[in-house]
Amino acid sequence: MPIVQHGPRDKPRIALTFDADLTTVMQRRLTSGKVKSYYNDALFQHLRELKVPATLFLTGLWMEQYPDRTRELAADPLFELGTHTYDHRAFTKHCYTLGTVPKPAMLTDVRRAVTILDRLDPHATRWFRFPGGCYDGTALHELAPAGVTAVGLDVPGADGFAKSPKPIVKQVLSHAQNGSIVVLHMHGGDNAPYTDEAIVPIVTALRAKGFELVTVTELMER
Repeated sequence: MPIVQHGPRDKPRIALTFDADLTTVMQRRLTSGKVKSYYNDALFQHLRELKVPATLFLTGLWMEQYPDRTRELAADPLFELGTHTYDHRAFTKHCYTLGTVPKPAMLTDVRRAVTILDRLDPHATRWFRFPGGCYDGTALHELAPAGVTAVGLDVPGADGFAKSPKPIVKQVLSHAQNGSIVVLHMHGGDNAPYTDEAIVPIVTALRAKGFELVTVTELMER
């Protein structure tokens, strides 16, 4: 299974990527009303106002919860969509507290998300991201028949459970370089509440430094 961790280092281009996590635990918070939404509308308002291309990685559960949003994002030429497994369980043991997909179910899990995305997005990519960035040789072997390419990162945005936007901005700006793939989150809610407040200063500063913001597909074009 092919893996991409960053783009060419000889061009001042950076790909901002956003994961839409939705686990069964998060889904219960929605159902109970503890969380109003796991779609950060303010984030996308900023991205559109600033005309920022981005690659979005969506779990199957998120797409099922927000099919209209998925179609809307798919129709926006700024964005390209990839998958992030079905329910955000990990593909190795001891990956944070995500739980683990059993080896016999790995391929089915990923194909399930791909099928959902293909139904909602006529331009769906075959970019894929492992939950928590956790994978090993077994996972790569099991998922090879899925026909997806794993997209890793070299700049974690640290927006998960952040207490303010400042550390997110500092983290991205202090590590971004030519070819970087930055990972942030697009679900907001109780576990990524400040991404929308961080994105404007991040984009403004990166562009001021001369970086062009592109999708992962554009980043990997020579």
